[in-house]
Amino acid sequence: MARALVLGGTGVLGSAIARRLLSGGWAVDLVGRDPARLPDDLTAAGARFRMADRHNRAELSGVYGDGTDLLVDCLCFTAEHARQLLPFAGDAASTVMISSKAVYVDEGGYHVNSAAAPRFPVPIRETDPTLAPGDGDYTTREGYGASKAAAEQVLLDSGAPVTVLRASKVHGAGARRPREWYFVKRVLDRRPIALLAGHGAGVDHPTAAVNLAALVETVAGEPGCRILNSADPDAPTGREIAAIIAERLGHRWKEILLDEDASPGLGRHPWDARPPIVLDTAAAADLGYRAVGDYAATVADTIDRLASSAVAGSDGAWHLPVSDRDFLADSFDYPTEDSYLAGHPPREDTGVAVRSRR
Repeated sequence: MARALVLGGTGVLGSAIARRLLSGGWAVDLVGRDPARLPDDLTAAGARFRMADRHNRAELSGVYGDGTDLLVDCLCFTAEHARQLLPFAGDAASTVMISSKAVYVDEGGYHVNSAAAPRFPVPIRETDPTLAPGDGDYTTREGYGASKAAAEQVLLDSGAPVTVLRASKVHGAGARRPREWYFVKRVLDRRPIALLAGHGAGVDHPTAAVNLAALVETVAGEPGCRILNSADPDAPTGREIAAIIAERLGHRWKEILLDEDASPGLGRHPWDARPPIVLDTAAAADLGYRAVGDYAATVADTIDRLASSAVAGSDGAWHLPVSDRDFLADSFDYPTEDSYLAGHPPREDTGVAVRSRR
């Protein structure tokens, strides 16, 4: 039986990768620091938890053991992290390092974490320019992309069979801060109107964890030194995502598509990237990869989970469980929205009334 070792295996990506590999007959070891975070279904499916700090060389060596057929690193953020991985990447049959679209830079030097919005080509290809490798604080917006670029360079320059997967806006089971809450909460609060900045045309390509997991399985069978974008087969606009979520939950609302001169922050949802950010995934397809599903299909479980786990507050509104209650807290300024609507009532033909398919 082929063995896979997944570093950072209890997170949204690591868990999805484990599920995919287990279903394909792999033996899967998941490395993490807190066994309580290992989903019960993975334990039932035969995944083995290995407690270790991925960034501790001795502990990393201990969990690697005598070798593995597939090594997946979900926690490689810096050049030093990459150097820690090199001895094992050179030994494993295939290694996958999870990177990010944050490494890409436009002609003006702007990236997704810049104060000013970047203007990328549509779609962004793996050969497009990236940030210069850096050694700053990867936990900051400015340092993250450059640190990831440095980690990529160390691994790719080694000549080891390492595939770098550049993900976009990740979503899936186990996501600690699911962006879909922006619209799910509005549905639960029975908001009759959805305000959408920039005419709802913003696009920030989502990446379903299950789609990235399918790509990891493909790469496991095709070892090599390469870079691949990982994103869903479609890149829905913010307007389309709002409709998908409302439809899934059986809600009907009208949309107001705001002009560029609307108040800052009004209608700004998590996918409001303008100009659009879209990744080219042709190289993955050429390797034999096939997506599990589009955004609507792969996000359905997340929408249902959010709706079922939400807690009714004494204020009559719905909230995430206490541990995550501060997530997107500044995105639900209903008084400001209502004030705008009082001065700009929607026309009868405004937007789309969404119907449930259930």
